Amino acid sequence: METALDTPALATTRDRVRQVTVLVGAIVAIGGAAVGSGAFGGQPIADAADGALSATATPLAPDTPAFSIWSLIYLGLGVFAVVQALPRQGADPRLRAVSWWVLASMLLNAAWIGVVQAGSVGGSVVVMLALLAVLSVVFVRLVRLAHTGTATSLITDLTMGLYLGWVSVATLANIAAFLTVADVGELGLGATAWSVVVLAAGAVLSVAYAVFGRGRPSVIIPVGLAMAWGLWWIGVGRADGPLVDDTVATAAFAAATIALLAPLITTLTARRR
Repeated sequence: METALDTPALATTRDRVRQVTVLVGAIVAIGGAAVGSGAFGGQPIADAADGALSATATPLAPDTPAFSIWSLIYLGLGVFAVVQALPRQGADPRLRAVSWWVLASMLLNAAWIGVVQAGSVGGSVVVMLALLAVLSVVFVRLVRLAHTGTATSLITDLTMGLYLGWVSVATLANIAAFLTVADVGELGLGATAWSVVVLAAGAVLSVAYAVFGRGRPSVIIPVGLAMAWGLWWIGVGRADGPLVDDTVATAAFAAATIALLAPLITTLTARRR
């Protein structure tokens, strides 16, 4: 799965344009996301769209502390933007392969916040799915391309792994919020059964990531950690508070455990082979 690439001796003008654009774009996107999310006194996301995405809106909404992971993701994205802009990184083949996609993900994240603040839950699902698709492209490329500089590769893998893992869980919660707003949230199954089915799908997705990326633990372990974090806080939210559902809580804790263990197991298995 790993493809070795030779780093060209010199960066091109296109590389320099990419580096500057990604750095400036990251500043704009991260700053816009911070402002739009209410970090500086505006309307919090939990209150936007009539509270459709709050921690108690649906049985699949993670409890409030779960969202603190964004601080770590934004920090990683900021560090990535600076590192990829360093002169010596211009010709790095791995950064060439993913930097534009990383920028697209940051812009889509900012766009998602804007759409939610505008009150469109349906629109937010469309943007979230686009964000997940972009992050999936980054994931595939990071898994398939050989590491270049150790520090640069680890910063990229850790940040994008956490980002993909969290967005994967957030996508499930976002779709649940839309279906609830559209008054089809239970899909004929009942809220509990429907939620358990979605959580099972999340667990399967975490295993799929782990199997596909089994040769790149620096990516899949952060994916698993972020998914486990989000799923665990869904369980916590259903175990206590205004929307208690013991069955959903148990399913969420089980899914979190699977998400946490899957990359460890696939990594160990791949190394033994």
